[in-house]
Amino acid sequence: MSSAWLLPEHIADVLPHEARRIEELRRILLDAARAHGCELVMPPMLEHLESLLSGTGQALDLRTFKLVDQLSGRTLGVRADTTPQVARIDAHLLNRAGLTRLCYCGPVLHTLPAAPGSTREPLQFGAEIYGHAGLEADLEVQELAIECLQRAGVRALVMDLADARLLAGLLDGLAAKVVDADALQAALAAKDQAAVDALTAALPADRRDALRLLPSLYGDDEVLALARERLPALPLVAAALDDLQWLARHLRRAYPDLRVGFDLADLSGYDYYSGARFAVYAAGSAGALVRGGRYDDVGAIFGRSRPAVGFSLDLKTVVAHGHLDGRRAAILAPWSEDPALRAEIRRLRDAGESVVCVLPGHEHEADEFECDRELVATHGQWVVRAR
Repeated sequence: MSSAWLLPEHIADVLPHEARRIEELRRILLDAARAHGCELVMPPMLEHLESLLSGTGQALDLRTFKLVDQLSGRTLGVRADTTPQVARIDAHLLNRAGLTRLCYCGPVLHTLPAAPGSTREPLQFGAEIYGHAGLEADLEVQELAIECLQRAGVRALVMDLADARLLAGLLDGLAAKVVDADALQAALAAKDQAAVDALTAALPADRRDALRLLPSLYGDDEVLALARERLPALPLVAAALDDLQWLARHLRRAYPDLRVGFDLADLSGYDYYSGARFAVYAAGSAGALVRGGRYDDVGAIFGRSRPAVGFSLDLKTVVAHGHLDGRRAAILAPWSEDPALRAEIRRLRDAGESVVCVLPGHEHEADEFECDRELVATHGQWVVRAR
């Protein structure tokens, strides 16, 4: 039996029923971003590898497909994340002095699935704000992320807050040979207490005890109180805790139904985050539907390091947790050579209606359109009536 129709593992076609829901969601999210003042950009699928990966850390490198450019001989990468590309656009092409809000929506490709059963070809949507270092930008991005999920019909949202400065502050001043920062970050993200204990064994007691405490610091407001009591009073640590408290207060005020918590060891995702981070979950979701945060250094490799904050999500994942149907009301029309009928069909389509012509012999077939009306001949004229 031929297997020419088989696709690679974790790669799948999107069939009409799901495609129409994804397309509706794409339009909803782009409209939401535009309502917040975001401008749409469309970066290419592949770039020179150093442009895609510079400053992003090992995790993104491992997820990126590499190939050789037949024109230049240089190594190219197929994007696994769009954020570095948007940072390049902001820093090198737009090069604006003030605030810039950008959004994007397009496929990315991963060498390995992020989780069992997930796709290697997410359809990534994201929004980013460049040029403002204050928490106002962080809050605006978080509010847009919540609004996007709400517009998608996702309910019972939970937002977990964290901050990359906690780990940076606890490791500040320590020699690189004393601790493997990348391995420690991975262990904290996985809440692997045994690995954290082993990796911090050679550290000074106050730093060692603080890092070993981080995996248990998740929950409600008592987490911040315990962190202030037990973590060293270092400048980066104090600033991170203050910012998380400010964000949580404003989020709860704006969204009374949103459950806001803290997970101070959550370092999942890419290594370019430099400040407050967040992840949004929903009832029944195995993982985060949205991840985002502050990444002020992501544009440095392009010659312009400036404040940046944003988020991204996978439409294919979000649509599975939302309540979008995407079925569009349509008009059913018979097929005929009658010029009057054909003219009326064209007029209706020009007016924005969907008109589905029933071709001869296919009168009893179903399709993805909800044909709630039909075009019929009445007294010598073609008119639309309810079915």
